[in-house]
Amino acid sequence: MFAVIKTGGKQYRVAAEDVIRVDRVNGQPGEIVEFGEVLVVGGDAPQLGTPTVSGATVAGEVLQHTRGDKVIAFKKRRRKNSRRKRGYRHEFSVVRITEILTGGARPSKTAAPRPKREPKPKAEAEAASAAEAKPAKSKKRARAAAKKPAKAATKRGNKKK
Repeated sequence: MFAVIKTGGKQYRVAAEDVIRVDRVNGQPGEIVEFGEVLVVGGDAPQLGTPTVSGATVAGEVLQHTRGDKVIAFKKRRRKNSRRKRGYRHEFSVVRITEILTGGARPSKTAAPRPKREPKPKAEAEAASAAEAKPAKSKKRARAAAKKPAKAATKRGNKKK
């Protein structure tokens, strides 16, 4: 099941356990937030909203609040010794979608504990790290290195007589 929600003037297609980055929402990390503007609920019997689906809500757990990259607005008027430099960083919230509810159901106030991932066996982990550690040379580079003769070790002023 998926839903299309609207928050912060943007629309997001979400499903349960998705992690999305939205404009800053009110709530501390670990709290549950509700998104009431649900435009579409998809699945076996999709529901389209006009403009929103009545009785549908999406709940998500706030993971953290972050800030985006700095955007610098630099204005200059040439030959007038006039400059202005202003920086700006947009604030975001990282949210994990916990559940998609229909029929006027209310979300739970606490987030369900996430199942822990099983660690990889050591043999597979070592093989994967060894494969990443050795980057393969490109064929062109290998051919060019094979064609070039070894350079002489003598320098211009140090010739043997």
